[in-house]
Amino acid sequence: MARNDPLRNFRFRVEIDNLAIAGFSEVAIAETTVEAIDYREGTDPPHVRKLSGLTKYGNITLKYGISVGAGALDLFNWHKAVSDGLILEQRKRITIVVMDEAGQDKTRFVVSEAWPVKYDPSDLNAKGNEVMIELLEFANEGIERQN
Repeated sequence: MARNDPLRNFRFRVEIDNLAIAGFSEVAIAETTVEAIDYREGTDPPHVRKLSGLTKYGNITLKYGISVGAGALDLFNWHKAVSDGLILEQRKRITIVVMDEAGQDKTRFVVSEAWPVKYDPSDLNAKGNEVMIELLEFANEGIERQN
């Protein structure tokens, strides 16, 4: 019988509107929650019923090393466009593709209607030797897992 090992969390790539964006060191997919609403009618037993309420999709966070050259400002410019009030034209689909040990695509998380809500460049330190990291956080309207 073939083994079915779990996927590792270090082999992934990110696509934004079907364009592969390289160089992300970390991707955080926040939790999705469904609110539980308490409900009781006057003729009910002396306990509440639970109904499903709003679904809340957590933000997606991408961390990547600052670079220069072609395309280096694309994600920052996306955030700037949203900051300038151009939100309607700036919603995109983000796909996080998880790969197996051999580099084959195994599963994906598709994030719909995403747009940047936070930009955080890394701190500078003359005594340090770390890579400069940029962080972008995205609000969204849905996360779906596909195989």
